[in-house]
Amino acid sequence: MKKLLFVYLLLISLFVVYVYNHQTENAVTREWSESDLKGSMEETYVMVTFQVGIDYWKRALKGFEDAAEALNVSVEYRGATQYDVNEEITVLEQVIARNPAGIAVSTMDPEKLNPVIDKAVDAGIPVVLFDANAPDSKAYSFLGTDNYKAGVEAAHKMAELLNEKGRVGVITQPNQLNHQERTRGFKDTIFMEYPDMEVVTVKDGRGDPVLSRRAAEEMMAEHSNLEGIFATEANGGVGVGQAVVANDFQESIKIISFDTDKGTLDMIEDGTISATIAQGTWEMGYWSLQFLFHLNHDIVEQVDKRSPLPKSVDTGVTIVTKENVDSYYPQ
Repeated sequence: MKKLLFVYLLLISLFVVYVYNHQTENAVTREWSESDLKGSMEETYVMVTFQVGIDYWKRALKGFEDAAEALNVSVEYRGATQYDVNEEITVLEQVIARNPAGIAVSTMDPEKLNPVIDKAVDAGIPVVLFDANAPDSKAYSFLGTDNYKAGVEAAHKMAELLNEKGRVGVITQPNQLNHQERTRGFKDTIFMEYPDMEVVTVKDGRGDPVLSRRAAEEMMAEHSNLEGIFATEANGGVGVGQAVVANDFQESIKIISFDTDKGTLDMIEDGTISATIAQGTWEMGYWSLQFLFHLNHDIVEQVDKRSPLPKSVDTGVTIVTKENVDSYYPQ
């Protein structure tokens, strides 16, 4: 009996020692992880976009800055002032020359920026893409909207607004991959799921409200029975709204836009635009910097050197209408 009791006590003692050691190891690991997730202010990460002055980038940049505060690193914002791919390439070359800790890029062309993106990666600078992808580049990951699905959502909403009948058009930026995908998702869904609807025309608004307004007016002149227009970005939506108001078609043409700049939200509030597709732009900026930091510090490579990051992260969309528009204004 005494021997049996001794065995029990020995086993209990060994178990207590095991638990203590396990907790101590975990505590050491946690302490290491927490300290490792802090950088220094000398570490500078750069966000590169195009049309840098537009409202759209503000929430993505805010996410980038919020992540920088959490990680104790520095960030900068650079980009092309115009919708000009050559200017964006020049800006990216200038950023690479400064050898930053990492670069988050939104590409206005899915192919033309590949050589300069690859140049950065080959030089040992981590690069992730957000908002607009360049899938054939060497960038580690893309964080942004599943744009095809977003186009599908827009098509379903347009069908709801038109009672599943009518002729519609699209104002887009045909040279940019994310807009190509939104347009394709919209067109495919209308074609496959709504036999009494038809996409009759697609026009280039070049991301500019004036040019988008002109394209919408041409569209309305060419198709007198047009009942809906899907604009794949915010400036286009505002331009379409202006065209519809100027021609007194508010009651006959439904508009679905993209994103949540103030001009778009104001037009939803007054009824000019019926709905807009809101992207997770803060999430794009925040997780872009988190990914870059982890790459720069070799944290993710400890898990799997072959695929240190997910190749694509869907940051999601929501539909904004007059019912919920107030919650999308800056607080």
